[in-house]
Amino acid sequence: MSKKVILVTGGFGRVGYSLCKNLLAQGFKVILVDKTIKNIDKSRFRESDYYILKADINKEREIKRIISFGLKKFKKIDALVHCAYPKTKDWGTKLENLKQKSLNENLSNHLGSSIIISKNILKVFLKQNYGKLILLSSVMGIKNPKFETYKGTNMYSPVEYSAIKSGIISITKYLAKYYSKKNININCVSPGGIKQNLPKRFIKNYKKHCNLKGLLDPEDVVETISFLLSDNSKFISGQNIVIDDGYSL
Repeated sequence: MSKKVILVTGGFGRVGYSLCKNLLAQGFKVILVDKTIKNIDKSRFRESDYYILKADINKEREIKRIISFGLKKFKKIDALVHCAYPKTKDWGTKLENLKQKSLNENLSNHLGSSIIISKNILKVFLKQNYGKLILLSSVMGIKNPKFETYKGTNMYSPVEYSAIKSGIISITKYLAKYYSKKNININCVSPGGIKQNLPKRFIKNYKKHCNLKGLLDPEDVVETISFLLSDNSKFISGQNIVIDDGYSL
């Protein structure tokens, strides 16, 4: 596991940052990419083990730049985990109030960037004759929202989110088949809801549909991603692994 180079987009997001810390603790080299740069705990990790890049992954030239940086610095990229979650300022609008401009932008930025970044990193993996690509979907990509969980809150599950996340699962399977027999593993992880600053009523309603925990900690998702990055998963490809404490049952 050590000495492998992992590129993580959305590296300062909830899942992305937890993943980066997990990988660094295991001895990976990490390229942390995000549109907004924050501080990292330098007391825990050697600065030579990670690089932080500010980039807008909605622009293909930026995607090419971060990949080129990784190859120049390390001569290889062993895996890419796409955790970025681009969205417009009016994200979460009810269907009745959805504007076409916002819809088009969210579909292009979130779903589109997943396709474009996959295209570019897979070119690298083909040259290397190996590589791992992990995309992040959601439990909403396999199930309709349980709208009753939002009652009594100002929250809403937007239709474009379901469309995007189900699309990412479809992309995963398409790419895994397209690049079969190339020694490239392409998989997807679909988490349930992840803890953040949410209304107590939603948290309570959500937990009713789960087995034990309800909303997940980012670390609950990271362990599965770490497994998919390991050599123990070399025969897993084209799969969507759901981590949701039973929410989708």
